[in-house]
This record gives sequence, C-alpha cells and structure tokens, in this order.
Amino acid sequence: MERELIVEEMKNISITNSLTSSPHDSNNIIPKTPKSPFSSKILMSPLASASPIMKKALTYMEEIGHLRKLHDPAQDAWLPITESRSGNAYYAAFHTLCSGIGVQALLLPLAFITLGWIWGIISLSLVFMWQLYTLWLLIQLHEFAPGMRNSRYLGLSMAAFGEKLGKILALFPTMYLSGGTCVTLIMIGGSSMKIFFQTVCASHMTTLSTIEWYIVFTVSAIVLAQLPNLNSIAGISLVGSISAVTYCTLTWVISLIKERPQGVSFEPVENTSDVATICSFLNALGMIVFAFRGHNLVLEIQGTMPSSLKNPSHVPMWKGVKFSYSIIALCLFPLAIGGYWAYGNLMPNGGILSALDKYHGEDTSKVILGITSLLVAIHCLTSFQIYAMPVFDNWEFKYTNKKKKPCPWWLRTGLRVFFGCLTFFISVALPFLPSLAGLIGGIALPVTLAYPCLMWIMIKKPNRYSPSWFVNWSLGLLGLVLSVLLVFGAIWTIATQGMDVHFFKTQ
Repeated sequence: MERELIVEEMKNISITNSLTSSPHDSNNIIPKTPKSPFSSKILMSPLASASPIMKKALTYMEEIGHLRKLHDPAQDAWLPITESRSGNAYYAAFHTLCSGIGVQALLLPLAFITLGWIWGIISLSLVFMWQLYTLWLLIQLHEFAPGMRNSRYLGLSMAAFGEKLGKILALFPTMYLSGGTCVTLIMIGGSSMKIFFQTVCASHMTTLSTIEWYIVFTVSAIVLAQLPNLNSIAGISLVGSISAVTYCTLTWVISLIKERPQGVSFEPVENTSDVATICSFLNALGMIVFAFRGHNLVLEIQGTMPSSLKNPSHVPMWKGVKFSYSIIALCLFPLAIGGYWAYGNLMPNGGILSALDKYHGEDTSKVILGITSLLVAIHCLTSFQIYAMPVFDNWEFKYTNKKKKPCPWWLRTGLRVFFGCLTFFISVALPFLPSLAGLIGGIALPVTLAYPCLMWIMIKKPNRYSPSWFVNWSLGLLGLVLSVLLVFGAIWTIATQGMDVHFFKTQ
C-alpha cells in the first residue's frame, strides 16, 4: 500500500517538475538555489511543503538516479570515517576480523577453570551467538529509513533514545572502547616488543626499558595513523587479521602438541564463601563476554560502503561479518577448549601465552616464541588504527561543524599526533588501568549485548508480544542486568583482593 502511494506521489512530482523546470536545464529537476555548507540542493516551493510520502518518493527517486540527495551533508565527505565510501565486503571482513580478535581471547581458558567443561562451552557458545545477533541488528539499523545512514554508534543511539539520553548512554562507553583500548594496546604492544627483543636479541644488545618500548610503539602507531580515512587502512587491517589468526593458532597448537605439565586437574576451584563463588562465576562470564569486541565500530565500517535502494550496504557488510566471525570462531573455540585441556587449573593469570612461556619456554624454539610475541605486537599496532579512528572522526566533526570547512592537513596531523601522545601519557601515568578493565568493561558491556536490542525496539517498533518484541526485550534487559552484575563483581574483587595502585611506575 505504501509503495503504491509513493508511486502516485512520484507521478505528481513528475507533473510538478515538468511545469517548473527550465527547458534548458534537463539534468536538474529541481531549480537551482544558493548552496549551504552542508547541502548541495535546497528544495523550493512548491515542493518545500511536501508530505511525508512525497519526501519518501523524492528520496527513492534520488536513490535510483533521478535526483541528487536532498540532504547530502558535505560534512560527511570531510570526516575520516565517511570520507571514502568505496568499501566492500572484503574491506569489511578485514576491519571486523582485525578489531574482533584481541589479546582478551588469550584469557578464555581461565574462564573454564571456574565454569568447567560443560558450562564453559555452553557460555562461550551462547555469548558468541548473542553478540553475532546484535551485530546483525546494528547492520540492519545502519539504514533504518530510506536515505538515512547512521555511520556512527553514537548517532544511532541518539536516533533511537533521543539526543540527550542517547549521549548519556553511549558517549562514555564508545569513547572508552576507542581511547581506552588504544591505551591498553600501547601497554600490550610495547611489552610484546620488549619480549620479542629479549627473546631474539638479548644476548647481543642491551634492551630498552618498558617506557622506551612504549615510545617505540606509539611513534609507529602515530606514523601509521597519518593515513587519511578508514578505507585507507584496509591493508593494515588485513595484516592485523593475519597476525591475530596466526598467534592465536600458534598458541593453542603448540600447547596441544607439547606434553602436558604434571599435576593438571580439571576440578573446580573452591572458594571461601558463597559471595566469592558468585564473583568468580561473574568474573569468568566477564572474560568470555570481553573476548568479543568491535561492536562500537561496525556502523563506522559499514559507513565506508556505497549504498542505494538497489544495492543496500547491509548486504556486503553482512557477508564480510559472516566470513570474519567464522574465522573468529575457529580461533576462539580451539583456544579456549585446547588451552584448558593443556593446562587445566595450572593456567596462570596471564592466560595461555603466559602458560606457554612458563611450561614450555625451555623446550620450544626461541624463534617460535619470538614470532608469537612479534605477531601480538603487530596486531596491537594495526588494531590501534581502527580503534583510534572514531576519536579522530569525533574531533574533526567538532572542527568542521564550527568552521564549515574541511580540516586542514596540518591540523589533522596535529590532532593524531596529540592523540598518540595523550594515550602514551595515560599508559605511563596509569599502569594499573588494566586492573580496572573488569569494572569499566562492565559499564561498556551494554554497547555489545543490550543497546542494539533496545535500539531495534525503539526504531523498528515491533508488535507487542511478537517474537521480535519478546526476544529483543529479553536480551536487552538481560544484557543490562549482566552489566550491573559484572560491575558489582569487579568492585567486590577490588575491595576484597585490593589493587596495586602506582602512578608512573611501569613494570
């Protein structure tokens, strides 16, 4: 019915335009008007008072090539995320795979110590399907109305919950998942560089200090960050994806082929109290949930693709996501299950990479151990680029919104150098920040598991008590409850076990 109304309005528009257009201007249906900084055309009377259906018809005509965009903000063409819209399914797969696998995955066998075989596998499988479903929701919501693209998570949150509430709910989590992740990547990447150097060259040269390796990593990241936009780093994301898959595979394969340490046990760890048991269980669930990441980037990645009604961007985006998450599953499940089988309750707190060094450091080739550390460093360096891009985009948005012109090259370079220096300073000043990962990660958890479901309800408005309504309300509320419980568990752990707080004292 709505399609018939749109077609009827399109006929009316054709009649109107035949009366108002100049015979010498066959390419432009709409009369020319002065340009504004953020629109290429402004509709004048008699179309200015168009009905909602007419506006849909106009948008449809634009999409199939009859009209230019009614609302074509030039600002999008000036920002790093949407500056280039030549992306494809391959680029989406590279970006998603690079951002979706992290060193958090190396901690998965630790979760099995508390959960055991059955509940560990069940929890990992359920969380994997849950976050894949919310990814699908975000991809579908990228263009929830014809002609409208939500290329940033914060923008979609504001569209769903309102400008004020949307900012409150999404601004801090998304900025933490970008800036906070970059700080963590400097710590892990710099430390991995140091381990690689000690493993390969320790007998020949004097090693640098930890802070000096942080500087080496940060300078390298700043140099790569000068690439202008998200599409331009697709090759870097490909390198990062290969590195991540390789070091994940190396760790669990070596752990399986080597002889298991003496005293491996799969008995559940006993806790001193019921509260401690609950907190251990929540901590294990948190390790599984935090192993999956990148939801704050999926809309940005999709925003780099061309889109029209005939060829919507969600089709190639979903193809890329399905491929990348097939690879992620082939990495994470063997890593969790194989790592737990190899080390059981002997798994150190540093995860399977620490276990490999602790139990097989002497009988494993230094070349293999060195390559593993180098691959971790390379993946951290490449992940830094994609996680920093929303921050660059946000800063440049503020400039272009105020000045109504693109950000000059010297300012763009300066902003990226400043961001690198800022994250380096935080990594040195707050070396205990990873100890707060459970607390802050619990606050940011709804970005992955809860908000997409609630945004789907607010935007799509499914019929009450329909399967879609029931599933999304259930998952959304469950995600919020899980977030609260993980924050409680993190606070309880810090209160009972304490935390080594030291400023400007890197290990």
